[in-house]
Amino acid sequence: MAEVEETLKRIQSHKGVIGTIVVNAEGIPIRTTLDNSTTVQYAGLLHQLSMKAKSTVRDIDPQNELTFLRIRSKKHEIMVAPDKEYLLIVIQNPSE
Repeated sequence: MAEVEETLKRIQSHKGVIGTIVVNAEGIPIRTTLDNSTTVQYAGLLHQLSMKAKSTVRDIDPQNELTFLRIRSKKHEIMVAPDKEYLLIVIQNPSE
């Protein structure tokens, strides 16, 4: 558990990082650095999106799997690292 905490602190310390969220397999946030309403919104929407992306990658090639999802908008860059049991979401300001 200390290793996880250390990794999250290291990610959070990077320039431009606004927040990190760890979501369990059901889409429930279990650790966050953001306020509650923002966390719930990001967790719910990005959990759905990553499930769709995983499914799409598998449909295209059954031998393949989603390992990372990166979304960039005018305001933010959202990086999602899916795992079997968890989803790591990092939100950052790309202009910083």
